[in-house]
Amino acid sequence: MLHLPCDGAAEWKSVAFTCWWFLEPAWNLSRSVVLACRKPMADKTQEAGGIHFPFPFTPYSIQKDFMAALYQVLEAGKVGIFESPTGTGKSLSLICGALSWLRDFERKKRQEEARLLEAGAAPLNDGEDQKPHLPSLSSCQETPGTPGASGEPYWVTQFVQKKGERDLVDRLREEQVRRKKREERLQQSRHHAWLKSATKRPRQEDEETEHLLHLSREMLAAGMGSEQLASEEEELVLADYESDEDRGAASGADEDEDDLEEEHVTKIYYCSRTHSQLAQFVHEVQKSPFGKDTRLVCLGSRQSLCVNEEVRGLGSVQLINDRCAEMQRSRHERNGIPEEEEAAAERRRPRRQRATCPFYSHERLQLLRDEVLLEVKDIEQLVTLGREARACPYYGSRLAIPAAQLVVLPYQTLLHAATRQAAGVRLQGQVVVIDEAHNLIDTITGVHSVEVSGSQLCQAHSQLLQYMERYGKRLKAKNLMYVKQILYLLEKFVTVLGGNIKQNPNTQSLSQAGTELKTINDFLFQSQVDNINLFKVRRYCERSMISRKLLGFTERYGAVLTPSREQPRLSGFQHFLQSLQPPGTKAPAAPAAEGEDGAPRLASPLMHIEGFLAALTTANQDGRVILSRQGSLSQSSLKFLLLNPAMHFAQVVKECRAVVIAGGTMQPVSDFREQLLACAGVEAERVVEFSCGHVIPPDNILPLVVCSGPSSQQLDFTYQKRELPHMMDETGRILCNLCNVVPGGVVCFFPSYEYQRQVHAHWDKSGLLARLAVRKRIFQEPKRANQVEQVLMEYSRCIKHCSQAGGTVTGALLLSVVGGKMSEGINFSDNLGRCVVMVGMPYPNIRSPELQEKMAYLDQTLPRAPGQAPPGKALVENLCMKAVNQSIGRAIRHQKDFASIVLLDHRYARPPVLAKLPAWIRDRVQVKATFGPAFAALRTFHREKSGPSVSLPT
Repeated sequence: MLHLPCDGAAEWKSVAFTCWWFLEPAWNLSRSVVLACRKPMADKTQEAGGIHFPFPFTPYSIQKDFMAALYQVLEAGKVGIFESPTGTGKSLSLICGALSWLRDFERKKRQEEARLLEAGAAPLNDGEDQKPHLPSLSSCQETPGTPGASGEPYWVTQFVQKKGERDLVDRLREEQVRRKKREERLQQSRHHAWLKSATKRPRQEDEETEHLLHLSREMLAAGMGSEQLASEEEELVLADYESDEDRGAASGADEDEDDLEEEHVTKIYYCSRTHSQLAQFVHEVQKSPFGKDTRLVCLGSRQSLCVNEEVRGLGSVQLINDRCAEMQRSRHERNGIPEEEEAAAERRRPRRQRATCPFYSHERLQLLRDEVLLEVKDIEQLVTLGREARACPYYGSRLAIPAAQLVVLPYQTLLHAATRQAAGVRLQGQVVVIDEAHNLIDTITGVHSVEVSGSQLCQAHSQLLQYMERYGKRLKAKNLMYVKQILYLLEKFVTVLGGNIKQNPNTQSLSQAGTELKTINDFLFQSQVDNINLFKVRRYCERSMISRKLLGFTERYGAVLTPSREQPRLSGFQHFLQSLQPPGTKAPAAPAAEGEDGAPRLASPLMHIEGFLAALTTANQDGRVILSRQGSLSQSSLKFLLLNPAMHFAQVVKECRAVVIAGGTMQPVSDFREQLLACAGVEAERVVEFSCGHVIPPDNILPLVVCSGPSSQQLDFTYQKRELPHMMDETGRILCNLCNVVPGGVVCFFPSYEYQRQVHAHWDKSGLLARLAVRKRIFQEPKRANQVEQVLMEYSRCIKHCSQAGGTVTGALLLSVVGGKMSEGINFSDNLGRCVVMVGMPYPNIRSPELQEKMAYLDQTLPRAPGQAPPGKALVENLCMKAVNQSIGRAIRHQKDFASIVLLDHRYARPPVLAKLPAWIRDRVQVKATFGPAFAALRTFHREKSGPSVSLPT
């Protein structure tokens, strides 16, 4: 925060610095400037640092601290790492803290605008460079005849300053007009039923259009003339391609959308992992004091927001995206053709109606945009509104981004640059809040890592080769050159795996099996493709949309070979299409991708391979290529592994005003500091850490480290010892003792599904399983995701029934897996999780080639701190402890909840390991060398807390 003196002799400083603030680009525009001469805030202040934070109820003290720290991070333009345990109201603290800062920022900016506009309100005379007198540095320190500090004469310096001040005033006036128009438009939409009245007539027209489309589809099914079919093939042919050298200056695409786009106001981008988490956040905003006045827009995928039933029926996310994009491309191509050219083209070929989406209308999209901004809506409400308005929610929400104050979007949309750009998300000078960020590094790595199979490579080559044979004579030289380059790349990729592009990948047996890891350059040299400019190939694929052309080609001709229940219905049309193919040309085999309805869907494998080609343009040191040969070519694969996720996160932290990384469990934070922020170029002084305790009383949690079992056997669950019979027996005896004193539910986490299966089988054979079943009904976490909900319902029902019925069975025991379906996102609150047991330390597979390469990369790039483990070894320990923290965090979900946490392994007692537990657990942990004292502490804890009855969640 910058303070400048504001006495009479230095008035110019305030004006000059304010001019700089408004004239700089958006990144500097968003930097808050507080002048010492500004009057203090007149509104009342609350308990947190003199800042008023509206809140729906009296906040906890940790919530006040959270909001105050968040406000300071946003004000100072820092990068904050915020940890607030589940149950402490983290979402509401984020909402009220961030939106309070945005409220104050907008107020300060309006005050600066008003003061500057008032200073520049005097009229100019006869177009001369006269304007309101604003004292300048030159006038205070220099005489007219002397040169300035920059070496320029005084009159030049004065002219430049005056011109800047005049341009600033003009710009502020334009911004004021735009803001006033937007407010008037939203106010008018709020008080009048614009949307319903304006869409009645277009709805009738759309119904007529859909009727015509239905008739045309019936005509298509009945059979079409060869001339009309030939004209439809034109949309499958690649358009003339212009490279950057041919283009010169970049041409503007989507001019109609540019006309609709407004200037982006300062806003907050909030992102999380899943749509359900985003919906929950939106509901919290609706309930907050900011719910009525905040302009919020939810961004989602086409699959979530599409209201065109024909497109939604495709099922596959990839097919929905491509069909939607194809419809928009058809509209843009048609809009971009001059009328005389289109008329001439229509005279040369039969007239036909191209597929465009009936829900894409500029007028209705504008109305939908305004309706979205009127009040806070989640994804479901947005879809309902889009259906009523007959307007596309996907594009309507994108149009609402510029004027929105809060944009809610998934991880992938924000973290992937191409997706971010396509969605219209601009980060320059904005605030980004990344929630549930404990797996942020893994998410960035996963988003930018690509794997292609030998089967996909062969299918793409076959389809593209037949496409070229069919349309080669109609393609221009540049198109043919790039198509041949792509074919060459595919062939060489198959060769490097040990296969032959001309043979069936399913029947090809590879001479050698195993995994080989290469640098990007070594892979390109070994594949003999180092002479091809992959950057140009990547741009060609993006601009020519060759994968979508190929998709249309396989949809039209690949269906001939699709065996399904649709075959009889389309057989006549398919035979007709088959007759159009040149002699000797075999219809390309299209891979089937199941949609939601189970029907086979067509897809182009080239779309996936384009991502692999783009990944190969990564800097050589930041990625690796893994060649996995698994017997047959179809099962073998090429995988790009991103080693440096910071290279993609660097653009986010560079452009944004401030970035907040938040989560319930962020420990250990060293990964974020070293692997992500430091490597992204973020200075250490810009990073702020905040971690708050829990709202529960200290005696509502009992964390125990148990080093040995009931038979005094040391608990050592290393990979070499955990499968020993006596170690599995000791684990069973511990659980038998725990189940005798713990009421309700006990959740026990194992390092892997395989180890859980082995232990369960051993207990069944030894009789320990029957002993456990006397006190608790036993459930196992299923491997299939669609079975998880059923198991959880039966688990919950059993606990509720046992607590009410009494008897020897006091609840249930759930055997879960670290990193499985129940270790994240599942709340075992109250009686569902009175005790969480962690069996061993879930270290990742150290023999994994990916992990070994990542460790070697960190050892080479990160400095080793004195007295600390090497960065590679620290990575393994941090991955383990992050998994532990996520699992044990399933219990204790609200202020009155209580639970015990039992860590079974003597290695948990090591100080470096204990230091990586969350602070609210670490401060209360008790290390027990023997089992007796640990059991006594557990029995006392649950006897005191449970009492005569145990409350159950409703």
